[in-house]
Amino acid sequence: MTLQLHCFGESGNAYKAALALQLSGLDWEPVLVDFFNGATRSATYREGVNPMGEAPVLVDGTFRLSQSGAIQQLVVARSGALGGRDEDRFEVLRWQFWDNHKMSSQAGMTRFLCNYLPEAKRAEMGDVIAFNQARLLSALQVLDQHLSTRDWVVGDGVTIADLCCCGYLFYPEPYGFIRKDHPHIDAWLDRIAALPGWKHPYDLMPPARPENRKGPA
Repeated sequence: MTLQLHCFGESGNAYKAALALQLSGLDWEPVLVDFFNGATRSATYREGVNPMGEAPVLVDGTFRLSQSGAIQQLVVARSGALGGRDEDRFEVLRWQFWDNHKMSSQAGMTRFLCNYLPEAKRAEMGDVIAFNQARLLSALQVLDQHLSTRDWVVGDGVTIADLCCCGYLFYPEPYGFIRKDHPHIDAWLDRIAALPGWKHPYDLMPPARPENRKGPA
């Protein structure tokens, strides 16, 4: 049975799960969540897909799993790919937790405020945006330094630790991440993009906003 990932292209957390599925070789397909029109807040979504009111959600028949890190762990368990060596298992998990707390939380919120908040309200959020950007920069510096002596976040090959940490870093919208300012991250993202099967988030998942869709709207 084909796995279904309820997702939308603008979500970096959804991208983490989608990219893991894509590179693992598992049979899967994306299902668009109309996030910007309130789909995740609807009773239909909360009762039928995810009571937490979030995306992504992996669906396999009657089985449902949310939270990108958990979905990535399931992908490793089912496919045998992207988990690294047995002795690296907890190091992979450590970087997943670090990313969720230190980097993606700042990147996701700041990107939303800078690009998807109504323009009239963005000026009111200037201090909040600056605070989040400072925290994001601190996290990026940690990751860039870590990658200065290695090709991958954990071990000697790509793992879900890489796919977790890169979740928001391929997006083109401005929010405070400038690739050229972080040369080791820049090179690492090139290595990820060179992996067989890799796709940009807007190619891998259907975007919810018309301006991000390719071809007919």
